[in-house]
Amino acid sequence: MKRRTLDIIFAGGGLLVAVILVGLGFALLSQYTFAQDYVKEELSAQKITFATADKLTDAEKNWKAGSACLVTYAGQTMQSGPQAECYAKYYLAEHMDASAKNAGFPGATYATLGPIRTDLSAQITAAKAKGDTTAAADLQKKLDSATSLRTTMQTGETLRGLLLTVYGFSAIGEKAGLAANIIFGLGAVMAALSLAGFVHAFITPKEKVVFVPGSVTKAPIPV
Repeated sequence: MKRRTLDIIFAGGGLLVAVILVGLGFALLSQYTFAQDYVKEELSAQKITFATADKLTDAEKNWKAGSACLVTYAGQTMQSGPQAECYAKYYLAEHMDASAKNAGFPGATYATLGPIRTDLSAQITAAKAKGDTTAAADLQKKLDSATSLRTTMQTGETLRGLLLTVYGFSAIGEKAGLAANIIFGLGAVMAALSLAGFVHAFITPKEKVVFVPGSVTKAPIPV
């Protein structure tokens, strides 16, 4: 086979791979663009605005290490996945945690408040059966507090779940964008190698051949 022909075959194959990589890169880039635009559109429609820095309490700023993001996004309208994550994990979660403590049920969640309410209802029934109206009234106040807190937790956890889902969607989009850039880079490298192959093909003498049958001299077999 002529060396020029071999070079053209390899260079052409490399160019085809480069085209496929570029096509794949554009497909991933379109997913990245869609994810970012969709997240921005949907979050903007909610009109959620971060509290300004002067309105943030020390508890909100220092609740957890990540709470510093509330200062970073202070006063901004939520439009991105990272903003949604910050609001859900540090603003809403802190307020829910504080609500649980203030209601007398520290660490409680929507799920854990169900058994608590059931137990309080049973205690109220038992107190009334004994004629202990004072204990029944106290327990009823606790039950009312737990019921109100459970409603708050349900709303808060629902919103947190939705915002964190949006964040996850945006994170997938970010990874698609990163993958697109890597693939574009690989495509560029492949295209450069293919171009070098074509150049080499046309500077190689036409008569040069490779893989000629019988061109390899066999060593004599010792007797």
